[in-house]
Amino acid sequence: MLWLVSVMEQRPLGRTGWPVTPFGVGLAALGRPAYITLGRDDDLGADRSVEAMRARTWEVLDAAWAAGVRYLDAARSYGRAEEFLGEWLRERGIGPGAVTIGSKWGYAYVGGWRLDAEHQELKELSATRLRGQLAETRALLGGHLSLYQIHSATVESGVLEDEDVLGRLRELRAEGVAVGFSTTGPRQAATIDRAVRTGVFDTVQATWNLLEPSAGEALARAHEAGLGVIVKEGVANGRLTARAAPGPLAAAARERGVTPDALALAAVLARPWADVVLSGAASVGQLHSNLTALGGLWDAALERTLGGLAEPAEAYWSTRAALTWS
Repeated sequence: MLWLVSVMEQRPLGRTGWPVTPFGVGLAALGRPAYITLGRDDDLGADRSVEAMRARTWEVLDAAWAAGVRYLDAARSYGRAEEFLGEWLRERGIGPGAVTIGSKWGYAYVGGWRLDAEHQELKELSATRLRGQLAETRALLGGHLSLYQIHSATVESGVLEDEDVLGRLRELRAEGVAVGFSTTGPRQAATIDRAVRTGVFDTVQATWNLLEPSAGEALARAHEAGLGVIVKEGVANGRLTARAAPGPLAAAARERGVTPDALALAAVLARPWADVVLSGAASVGQLHSNLTALGGLWDAALERTLGGLAEPAEAYWSTRAALTWS
């Protein structure tokens, strides 16, 4: 289905001016051997060596580039994602500005490339970590870094009131790198509204999907205020794919001859405030399935039929927290 997206439109990512496409690729599931996506044993098999994961990452990036995708998203905690991405950019001769690259700071990867590690990542939203991880990111991505985001900001963390952090982010903006934040948890809307009021941020990356749409109105407000909006977890860590799709979504996908993930992502693309939706594909096949969402699948009938899938935010995030790293 690549012909559908070979001329994928580009638009500016909010006030950053950086050009992006409606689809981006996130590397959370590719840069490390363990993640919380359902079905990773089937997706990745037994070989999750660094070499195998690097090759898989490059295959997905090659397919995304060929399809016209021009936004790529990484993080310091995604294992070796920034390393794999930087190597791919250099090997393919893709210069700064040809693709918009976002990364995130705040979590450190501590999994040691093991599936059974006690912890895979540890969070610290301090100015010290920001400075240290920014240096690490720049060493791997160099001038390709377009956007640097707080990873999983919350109101409770206090990071949005930390003047040392905010001051360094203002400096980063002055250096030509856009700054943003991602959100997590049932109070995403409160975090978004608080962050917008600071006047510091250029973008927001938030979870929105058919099961967890609670941040939608806040994202619309952020978009209206000029922030670029990036949507993550559009298939709810696999819960909106063929592996676990709720009955109404599975039935609607069968009726239209598409996969459940495509319909779930089409729902995101239909939001007027969504600038980019991330594919978390771990294979080229999954990427191609995701990209069929661009075929104009969403309509008013689906909005009525599938709008009732939403779960209470607290319940959704409780379920997500219980997912195992595999």
